[in-house]
Amino acid sequence: MTNTVHQGAAAIATRVRHPHFQGLVTDAATAVARIQDGDTVAISGFASAGTPKAFAPALAERIRRVRAGGGQLSVNLLTGASVAGEAESTLAEVDGVALRMPYQSEPTARGKINDGRMDYVDIHLSHVAQQVWEGYYGDVDVAVVEVAAITEDGKLVPSMSVGNNKTWLEVADKVILEVNSWVPLDVEGMHDVYYGTALPPARKPIMLTRPADRIGQQYLEVDPAKVVAVVLTDEQDSETTVAAPDAVSQAIAGHVVEFFRHEVERGRLPAAGLLPLQAGIGNVANAVLGGLAEGPFTGLTCYSEVIQDSMLDLIRQGTVAHASATSLALSRAGLAELVDNIDLYREHVTLRPQEISNHPEIVRRLGVIGMNGMLEADVYGNVNSTHVGGTRIMNGIGGSGDFTRNGYVSMFLSPSTARNGAVSAIVPMVPHVDHTEHDVQVIVTEHGLADLRGLSPRKRAPLIVDRCADPAFRPMLHDYLDRATARPGAGNTPHILEEALSFHTRLAATGSMLE
Repeated sequence: MTNTVHQGAAAIATRVRHPHFQGLVTDAATAVARIQDGDTVAISGFASAGTPKAFAPALAERIRRVRAGGGQLSVNLLTGASVAGEAESTLAEVDGVALRMPYQSEPTARGKINDGRMDYVDIHLSHVAQQVWEGYYGDVDVAVVEVAAITEDGKLVPSMSVGNNKTWLEVADKVILEVNSWVPLDVEGMHDVYYGTALPPARKPIMLTRPADRIGQQYLEVDPAKVVAVVLTDEQDSETTVAAPDAVSQAIAGHVVEFFRHEVERGRLPAAGLLPLQAGIGNVANAVLGGLAEGPFTGLTCYSEVIQDSMLDLIRQGTVAHASATSLALSRAGLAELVDNIDLYREHVTLRPQEISNHPEIVRRLGVIGMNGMLEADVYGNVNSTHVGGTRIMNGIGGSGDFTRNGYVSMFLSPSTARNGAVSAIVPMVPHVDHTEHDVQVIVTEHGLADLRGLSPRKRAPLIVDRCADPAFRPMLHDYLDRATARPGAGNTPHILEEALSFHTRLAATGSMLE
């Protein structure tokens, strides 16, 4: 007990350096006692990084006690994107979340959503802050935000993600701060928090012209009168699991790197540094970034949502000059590397609010190359990235739409099959559309790359099948296209409507898309 008190006193002295906030230090159970049934609670966290550590267990325990006494307690939960899986599952397991927005990636919560037991609003990540300001989700009653420290003048040093924290601190009626001593104090200076956004008609140009530009300040701000509790924690972020690149992901990476070489030769990409890169979360995206380490490209930049392990490798090797994002989604080894070499990465990494990292106008002006994953694409280039079988949510659209519609080049990457070859990533028609054929420019699987730019639907379709579909599915897809095109009045985008979803109905009936 004495050691715990000593550690708490040390954390207060080094991490909570403002007298007003020192007087608000309490335990998590006391802090969450302020949360009432039906409250809208906005928490920090983006791809696990920066998720409050003490909040979810304390709130879940309070929910159990309230229900044991015959009461009811659940909240509407707003985040940056996905949060730590254990936090999401802890609240989902006790049915503590009535509404979830804007993105999740945890199986328990996903099951509640698909069973109709949790409302889920899946929106573009660049839209979250504006919609909350406009009141689409009502008042934000409580914000729970993890920070690395509180300075002598009451400023907040952000932790390993920024996400929507700026907005949460501005709009919430009450604020609970978690001060995490695990986050190195040397992260101070890594963040660039821009306070110049506004709603129409008061908007001004955002003067960011390079990924390394600084347009804001190092700290988050909060009205001290809003802060009702400060909770001390000392716990590392949840790790993001990253598998070693396999033959499929390496083949996809090889096609992407070769595409970049081709675009440089054609003069559509600059040889020096290409253009800023964006990559979604996952093993394929990690492998693509890792493939860039073999050259010939140097002086690369990144303007993305998350930074994964491979990006740290590229920075350390000197291949990437600067990476801008809103969060660090790292494995255990990546977290250790970041902490051990924080001085290096602070010079080459900038973490911003997600309304800036995903800002459509900035993405378009910088000419970002967007590389995102998908569940499936159809023969005309429409992409489903969210719904299995057209109805069951997987994770959400996240920021992929922000970069797909506005990027200089929009690419979707996926293995050509799933479930040991039973499911094809290329289908006649997707049963749910997240990204239309008008926005999707390049599709890549381990078999090849289909560049759809400048092609009509009838020219795109055979290219996608021949370049991207698994050979086991190509005859079925070509047969469908041949018969659809031969029908009278086939139109610009030929389909056989009574067969268009046959791959999915066959999968539901037999467990395989194969005939």
